[in-house]
Amino acid sequence: MPLPTYLTTAEVAEYLRLKERKVYDLVSQGVIPCVRVTGKLLFPRQRIDLWLMNHLEGDDAVGSPIPPVLAGSQDPLLEWAVKESSAELALLCQGSGDGVQRLIDGRAMLAGMHIWHAESQRYNDPATLGLSGMRDLVLIRWAKRQQGLLLASDNPHRLARLEDIARPGIRVAHRQPDAGVSHLLQSLLARYRIDTSHLTWAPHPSLSEDDLALAIRQGEADIGVGIEAAARRQGLAFIPLQQEHFDLAMRRRHYFEPALQRLLAFAGSERFVQRAEALGGYDISELGQVVYNA
Repeated sequence: MPLPTYLTTAEVAEYLRLKERKVYDLVSQGVIPCVRVTGKLLFPRQRIDLWLMNHLEGDDAVGSPIPPVLAGSQDPLLEWAVKESSAELALLCQGSGDGVQRLIDGRAMLAGMHIWHAESQRYNDPATLGLSGMRDLVLIRWAKRQQGLLLASDNPHRLARLEDIARPGIRVAHRQPDAGVSHLLQSLLARYRIDTSHLTWAPHPSLSEDDLALAIRQGEADIGVGIEAAARRQGLAFIPLQQEHFDLAMRRRHYFEPALQRLLAFAGSERFVQRAEALGGYDISELGQVVYNA
């Protein structure tokens, strides 16, 4: 009989041939991937298998080469720096969630992410993202960015706060569901008790920060949540809401690859600092810091 997609504590203990008490210990240490639903622990079977594979001994040299791809969320400063530094990384930015999956699957060397976890009040928590099974996971701080409301430059509807998106007829620009800002928007709507079914959404999701800003500039939407740099690039009005952490996730060995080292070296240059200031909405004081090391 095939195993279910999600295992209970008893089932995962039997699957791993461990005592249930040991499973609870692994959960408390944030070591084993799991989710908590109405107080009950469930273990995604595919993530458990990945966790096991990452704990194989004597197998480090086995496996296909990881392509030099930077996946995940789009960031204007990062995109510019990759090109200017000659880091020789291909950009495949289709949202934070997509980047996490590509990193897990070995289809990307790096993943940019800014996923807000409302319960823990933290960004980019490996355990919540299902990345805690990667025993060689490293998170490097790229920047702190200012997230806020993007509005037309003349703000014809006189929108001033998040609650205004619920006004009748106001069209809301939005990103794909696994984008980092989508997690933040859903958290903010829940905080202010705004029913998403009462909102008038733009007909199509924007696939990047710049696309969302452009949708507002072209009149396809009246308001959206995005970063200050994107608002500035499109000449939009901006109302700050929250500062976020944008981090780069990778396997430990890839931190030492020439591509990443060139990128980080360039990020220490005066030219890079000037670009960050010109784009606006960036705090790069922690750039390069290791914020998680499995």
